Amino acid sequence: MNLSALTLTQLRYLLALDEHRSFRVAALACHVSQPALSSQLQKLEELLGVALFDRSKKPIVPTDAGARLIPQARIVVQETERLADLARCDVDVVAGRYRLGVIPTVSATILPRLLPSFCAAYPEVELVVEEHPTEVLVERLLQDRLDGGLAATPLHVPGIRERPLFREPFWAYLPAGHPLLQREVLSQEDLQNEPLWLLAEGHCFRGQVLQFCRTHCPVSTPKGSALAFEGGTFSTLIGLVDAGMGSTVLPELMLQSLASEQRRQHARPFAAPEPVREVSLLYARSHLRRNVAEHLGKTLVNQLPQSYLTQQGQVLPPT
Repeated sequence: MNLSALTLTQLRYLLALDEHRSFRVAALACHVSQPALSSQLQKLEELLGVALFDRSKKPIVPTDAGARLIPQARIVVQETERLADLARCDVDVVAGRYRLGVIPTVSATILPRLLPSFCAAYPEVELVVEEHPTEVLVERLLQDRLDGGLAATPLHVPGIRERPLFREPFWAYLPAGHPLLQREVLSQEDLQNEPLWLLAEGHCFRGQVLQFCRTHCPVSTPKGSALAFEGGTFSTLIGLVDAGMGSTVLPELMLQSLASEQRRQHARPFAAPEPVREVSLLYARSHLRRNVAEHLGKTLVNQLPQSYLTQQGQVLPPT
């Protein structure tokens, strides 16, 4: 079998098609026309002498031969990219494509702080940002579909390295006139019988709040019970509390996006040891794009209050 005409572009198209299971979507992801991607895949199949995808299925699926060859194609692409990264190890170059995954409860407050400064300082970096829940983010890191991630830790996932960046305190957010607002700080016990709005299942922040409050939040909403909001944004939780419908718990950076008067009327910190979430830079392969990862982390921490870098408190794992 003569594979001298095989190209890395063909292998990258193969991996994109395996990820998206659609010629149209894979072509969009690769920034090429669908006929161009289809033509290169056909050439690759001719070179290998096998069909790699069953095109009769919707969505398309790899053939048995494709299922055997795709993992090896991923290794070839990874190791080729490693050559460039190893060559740059001794050179202070911050450039190239970097795929960053961010969990939704971090992206809302961190990306507006990180992206303007980082993109201005390092214009030669093509930063591709994707929002994923923790489970998907970790899976894509292990599959080399992401170079790094920002998520709540510790996770203790084999093959995933965690570099803690900061710790962010939690605050209670209560409806106007609530008796607890008469206190300067709140305790864990204060929220045990409070009806709480929470994020939907799948958000690690939901699990962290449940750990701290030591209660369960059923979907049903009888009066006096804890409540579960089956959605996904802090803004909606804030709106529900402002309407007088229960309380919630928010990360401090989310509160900083609100007007000072709104914070004074609704938000209270917790007594020591205050609950905090640890946010880390995750990666599966330490040698890949090391310079970009280092400067990404430094840029982020430079945009945060100094207290976040030394914060102690009670770290709530994202379970």
